[in-house]
Amino acid sequence: MHDEGAIRRIVSGIVHMLRSGAQWRDCPPEYGPYTTVYNRFNRWSRQGVWSGIFYALTGRSDVVTGAIDATYVKAHRSAAGAKGGASTMLSEPRAADERPMSMR
Repeated sequence: MHDEGAIRRIVSGIVHMLRSGAQWRDCPPEYGPYTTVYNRFNRWSRQGVWSGIFYALTGRSDVVTGAIDATYVKAHRSAAGAKGGASTMLSEPRAADERPMSMR
């Protein structure tokens, strides 16, 4: 029997790599060895595991591509320009020979 935490970590690694578009060898080490993450993705693809997951989620067997998104971004009311929003005050001009503040 497989360790449930290890499988969850590998699935997270697969999702991370597919979303980032990076090469498998650049997989962050917290997901395990990149060869393990890639080999598991490859094996599950050949065995139809991903198709089974999409069928379980959508109820359709003809899914060619799909996206699962649980993104939810909450912005503060000032982000939309409400009271206390962005300031329109301009910064003071620098002299030509003066270095930027971050370099002092």
